Amino acid sequence: MHHVEKIIAVNRPVTMVYNQWTQFESFPLFMGDVIYVRQVDASHLQWKARVAGRTKEWKSAITEQEPDRRISWKSVDGAHNAGTVRFRPLAKNRTEVALVIAYDTEDAIERLGDAVFGPVKSSVRECLEDFKVFAESQSEETGAWRGEVVDGEAHERPIVHRRVGWPLMH
Repeated sequence: MHHVEKIIAVNRPVTMVYNQWTQFESFPLFMGDVIYVRQVDASHLQWKARVAGRTKEWKSAITEQEPDRRISWKSVDGAHNAGTVRFRPLAKNRTEVALVIAYDTEDAIERLGDAVFGPVKSSVRECLEDFKVFAESQSEETGAWRGEVVDGEAHERPIVHRRVGWPLMH
């Protein structure tokens, strides 16, 4: 299993940054390798992305989600991966976003490509940088989900959707 950890500071309040991250279907707007993310329910997502030049699909389950603090997930089929994104206020309008991903390569070609070029590490860094640009270009988040997930079970609160500058993917 391979691990990637990247941290970036976003010049927006922690609640806004967290709320924007919960808008999973908008990920293709700032994650160049993500083709789509479909939110199946409060704690399950269907993904399609380009990974190391190949198209991959997988389903993931959010295992833990605590508003303004963290979101953890694991794949439940398809490309094997798991991770956590943490949000930490650095100042009133500045938030640290720390992303840790663990993933498996499927075959010798992927292992060689990962070892030589580090495409996943580069992609994660680029995704965080693009998320920062996206979040900082907004006066407010495009939506929010303020529910919690504990041990894989969602405890919902009302979902709020806003359209601000960028269309949401449905």
